[in-house]
Amino acid sequence: MTVIAILAVNAAILAACFVTLWLISLKTRDVTPVDSFWALGMVVMAVTTYLQSNGASDRKLLLLSLCAIWGLRLGIYMLRRWRQHGPDRRYVTMLGKAETSKGWGFAQSSLRMVYLIQAPLLFIVCLPVQLGQMDALPPIGLLAYFGAALTLLGILFESVGDWQLVKFKAAPANEGQVMDKGLWRYTRHPNYFGDACVWWGLYLIAFETQTGIWAIAGPLLLTWTLTKWSGVPTVEDRMKRKKPGYDAYVRYTPAVVPWFPKGD
Repeated sequence: MTVIAILAVNAAILAACFVTLWLISLKTRDVTPVDSFWALGMVVMAVTTYLQSNGASDRKLLLLSLCAIWGLRLGIYMLRRWRQHGPDRRYVTMLGKAETSKGWGFAQSSLRMVYLIQAPLLFIVCLPVQLGQMDALPPIGLLAYFGAALTLLGILFESVGDWQLVKFKAAPANEGQVMDKGLWRYTRHPNYFGDACVWWGLYLIAFETQTGIWAIAGPLLLTWTLTKWSGVPTVEDRMKRKKPGYDAYVRYTPAVVPWFPKGD
């Protein structure tokens, strides 16, 4: 199959998945599970590409394996968080405002403001694990090994950061406090830093191939969304309203890339 044909099949499968999620949300009145599918859907794209493409088997397996480790870990974590805490208040607020200000019902607002936005974003971000599996040559080289190491670092960093945050929130004494321990002492968003490392690492693996070079839109888009759009700005606006000490935390702690706090 050609690259275009494989991508077209992937896009159709992804569209079917998102339509299914949307139809389910019409019954539950909750779009929060789409967050877990952000990770799990990328694994689906890696698998469908693996089954269709004729690229180098070792590079295909490397990309699929790393994406699966990242996606399954994050997807299951997000599902558990949803089961424990219920609907994400961000979505509830956003869809509620659309209903009052624009007169949209749940079906229209969830489709237009959640699913129709996240589906193409997901498809673009995971281009490294799609385009990187297409070419039979060259064999895996030093750059791919470096990319694999960067990806594993990102998975570890993100996993540790999530674990530390869960433990922090579980302690009643920390209610209303700012998490500034562990990795959170050196970056306000260790999960975002981990995500960026994962997808830039996967891109480096893909970059060794002629087709994979064009996947750069994926990590660029992810980095922009995390730092300029739906990541840091959204989270920090909410945290500043909820936690009085967050302004000081912002002044002394790097946003995404870890470094020592100011004054240390």
